[in-house]
Amino acid sequence: MNRIKEVLESKGIKQTWLAERLEKSYNMVNSYVQNRRQPSLEDLFKIANILDVAVAELLVSSTSKKKYESIQPTILKVGEDEEEHEKMVNIPVLGNVACGFPLFAEENIETEISVSKNLIRKDKKYFILRASGDSMNNANIDDGDLVLIRKELTAEDGDRVVALIDDEATIKEFKNNGDHIVLLPKSTTKEHQPIILTRDFKIQGIVERVISLKQ
Repeated sequence: MNRIKEVLESKGIKQTWLAERLEKSYNMVNSYVQNRRQPSLEDLFKIANILDVAVAELLVSSTSKKKYESIQPTILKVGEDEEEHEKMVNIPVLGNVACGFPLFAEENIETEISVSKNLIRKDKKYFILRASGDSMNNANIDDGDLVLIRKELTAEDGDRVVALIDDEATIKEFKNNGDHIVLLPKSTTKEHQPIILTRDFKIQGIVERVISLKQ
């Protein structure tokens, strides 16, 4: 769920004011605030800019262990808002994934983010993970970024993958050397070394897009 309501209350701002600045109907903004519906990424950045906060402040904390409560449909009075929403799809945000030292991959849904259907394939499933660490900063994946992942069980050389190793997940560049797999960091920090795998591991998905939360 998002934290728009909490941020509005902390700043003493009315929903009607936000609706005017966002150029949305009150009903649409209210559905965001009440977590009946999630704003698109574009609108999320607009809201953050209007409220003068980092985008990350509008999302549920990554340390939260609460599972996402299903978004209930809302009745809209403005037809164009409904049409706009039909072009979006909700993608779950699933905890953290390490871009340095692997962290346990807890698939607890923190929230959902609306993503344009133009960015995804109809026949594929997707999820979003938060990046942690700097081992992929040379691949434009920075600490705190949201990473859109396409669920896949296999990968090709050069793919940026989410790999599960002994129940720990990490994002790295995939390379198949025949008798072993190498997971390559892409970092400005030399301490990050390739992970050579000769034991079982699982590909969880392939990185399709990185959503930076830095403003």
